[in-house]
Formats: sequence, structure tokens, C-alpha cells
Amino acid sequence: MTSLLEIRLDRSASTTLVEQIRLGVLAAIESGALEPGARLPSWLTLAAQLGVARGTVKSAYERLADEQVVVSSGPGGTRVADHPVRAEFVVRPGGTEPPPALYAHLLAPPVTFQMGVPASDLFPVGLLARLRAHAARAEAAALAVYPDPRGEAALKREIAAHLALARGFDCRPSQVFVTAGFTGALGQVLRLLQVEGGKAWMEDPGFFQSRRALELAGVAPVPVPVDEEGMDVAYGMANVPDAAVVLVTPGQQAPLGSTLSLRRRVDLIEWAVRSGAWIIEDDYLGELQLKRRAAPALASLDGFGRVIHIGSFSKTVSPSLRLGFVVVPLALVDRFNEIVMCLGSAPGPAVQQAIAEFMREGHYMRHLRRMKRIYAERGDLLRTTLERAGYDVRIRALSVVLSLPDGAPDVAIADQARQLGLAPEPLTRWFDARSRASPGLLLGIATSTEAQIPTACEHLHQLIRTFLLPTSGPGHRLL
Repeated sequence: MTSLLEIRLDRSASTTLVEQIRLGVLAAIESGALEPGARLPSWLTLAAQLGVARGTVKSAYERLADEQVVVSSGPGGTRVADHPVRAEFVVRPGGTEPPPALYAHLLAPPVTFQMGVPASDLFPVGLLARLRAHAARAEAAALAVYPDPRGEAALKREIAAHLALARGFDCRPSQVFVTAGFTGALGQVLRLLQVEGGKAWMEDPGFFQSRRALELAGVAPVPVPVDEEGMDVAYGMANVPDAAVVLVTPGQQAPLGSTLSLRRRVDLIEWAVRSGAWIIEDDYLGELQLKRRAAPALASLDGFGRVIHIGSFSKTVSPSLRLGFVVVPLALVDRFNEIVMCLGSAPGPAVQQAIAEFMREGHYMRHLRRMKRIYAERGDLLRTTLERAGYDVRIRALSVVLSLPDGAPDVAIADQARQLGLAPEPLTRWFDARSRASPGLLLGIATSTEAQIPTACEHLHQLIRTFLLPTSGPGHRLL
């Protein structure tokens, strides 16, 4: 007897019809609607029921057969296997398990207010496609050799030249190492420093993924407060004088956007020299200052070889490149060479060559100037729209910080906002668990286009009201 299948197709979804049919059959097996040995509808019958081509159903059945979920018995039709593979072992779309909730934002598609990604509508698609295609052809025609895990020489030269021009930081190409994004760079640097069992100053609030990376490397992050001058260096020296590492975002503090003052920069480097500590400079949005010229890199002040500089192209070009870099002091070059040759993993040569050409022809600097101008306009519109609704907001780095009353459930608000196609970040998630966190929402500027901002702000405002209005006191102003 042929079993009926209730499968609903969504032709507007990004998932193919073949995959939707495959998942529909799996769901019927998991629910017990299709038992072992049950016969599936024929290709023709199911195609007519769903209004698709017979070949579409055939392809879905073939995938299920490859996964040993169903078996084809010729004249007997297609049946559920007697012992079908358990659903949790069947490959799902994308081929991977969902990431832990803390890291879900890393794999999410760009949506309004999302932080950490550049504006897709400003991406020079045609130009970069041409450069990457040319680089890919050159790579395919070259001799089959192992690429240099330290990075392509052309890109290292362009990075060194750019740092000298834009960040006031003179270094040799031999000090530059290309990595798989910021995370790849941080992992290699922590391996280089061999500071397991030690302590690290960590900005509070600060990037929660960096905090977790320190913990996974066996380093204990100790929260150091942040104010309008950046990390409170005096607090760190007084309370954690024996720290082995400082992880700092001096250009634009993540997420509050303050720039580390010159006085604190000098104090930090002098303390590191005295104590033998290492400073890891995360150049988070350092060159994307929206209202003024970017401050020089912290490493530009380091005459003692204590600062290790990390940068990436994730927020200026695209995170899909997985392209970052490390600049190490001269005294560490030989050691880092050995670590990278044995344990490093740089992106493929073609993408490196394409970005090197992008920089060499001046496109990168023009792209940065255009981004800064448009981001500044979007930030001003977002700020004024929210201020008209009565919110206390500040533009910080490439985000708007929207303050909420003490005790406000910013995590719950942010989670619910994703159901509306919005992706604000809860500010409390950026604080150390031991700290008294200030609730708020971080709204990314880059992914908030002028056309989207009014409606997105209204939806966010209504959502915040549903969480805060019942408990707001008579003096609390929402509008």
C-alpha cells in the first residue's frame, strides 16, 4: 500500500524544492507517519500532488537512497528502509550542526542592525569578482606547489604599506603574517606567547568571543573597566599587576567606541616593558573612524617590541574572505615563522592575490572613504530617528548604543527582535559575568540602510514597549 505524504513547499524559500521534498520525507519517517517498509508515492504521483516536475521528486528520492533512508525495489517502488538511518545522523542543509547560541550570529545572514559585517550594498561586487577570477586563473595555471602558510609576499607588502600610510605604523613585510581572519590570528598569537596559566587584562565590556578564546587557551581573563579614554590602564596596574597579556581594542573600543588616550597608551606600553607582559592590539575598526581621522595604531608607539598588532579585512571588505593578519615585533619573527610553518593556515593564494591587487590599484582606500561617508550618514539618521522616539542613544564605532533602564531584559529583547528580521546585540552579553552589566542594545550601522531605518526603528520601539511598559514606573519615559 502506498503511503500518503503531506509535504508543503515554499517556492519563495532559499532551500531548493528537491531539498524541501527530501526533508518532508524525513519528517514523515521521524514522526512515524512512514514506518519501516512503507511504500512511498511514485515519482509521478508525488510530482502531480506537489505540482513539480517528476525529475524533482526523483532527485529527492535518490538523495534519500544515498543516505540509506529509503531503498528502491524496482517494480516494488521506493520504500522506507527496514532500519533507516537515524535522523540525527542524516546530513542537513549546509552539512553542519547548528552552532552554540553564543556564536550563532557568526553564521547568520546579514539583517538590519547586525554588527560585525560591512554593508553588502556597498560591496564592489563586479570589481572584486574580476580580480578574484583573474587570480584564480593564474593560480590554476601555476605549478602545483604548497602555498606559503605565512601569506603571499604581494599581500604582505601591500599590508605593510597600508599600515604605514593609514595607521602610522612602520613595519617590514617579513613581520606580517596572513591568517584566517581575526580568530585565526589570535589563536596563533596565544600559541606563540605560551602564557597558559597566566592572567590577561580584558576590556569590560569587551568582545565575548575573545574572552572565551583566552579561557580556551588556558589564560584567565580579568575584567578591566572602560571609560571615555578607553581601557582603564591604572586600574589594571593596581589590580592585576602580574598579568601576562593585555588584549585591547585601542583604535575604537569594542563595543563602546572610545579611543585609548595617548596618556594611557604610553602608560600601558611602559608597564608592559617593566612587567614583561605582552600587548595584543585588536585593531577593531581602527581605520573606520566616522567623524575624524583614525588614531595611529598602538604598535606605532612601541619601541620595545611588546605590542603584537592584529587586523582583518572582515569589516572593511567581507568576512567571507576569512582574511586577517598579524604584525609581530622583530624579535618574535623567527619563532612565529616556525609556528606558522608547522601549525598555520592562511587562506588560499588566489584570494590573497586578489586583495593585494585591490590594494595596489588604490581601490581599497577609495572603498574605505566611501564607506566612512555613507556609514556616517546612516548613523546620523539612525540616531535622530531613535532620539525622536525618546531614547538615549550614542554613536559608538559602527554601532548605535541604545540605553535601557536598569534590569531591562536586553537579551530577551534581542532574541525576540530576530523574529522580526532585526539583529540588535544585547549589551550585557559583552560584560564579564562577574561585573555589574548595564543593559542596552547595540545596533549595527553598516547593515541599516536609509530605506530600512524608519520601519526597523518603529518595530524595535514597539517590541521594547512590550517588554518595558508593564513594569515602567510613572517617571520612566518610553516616548
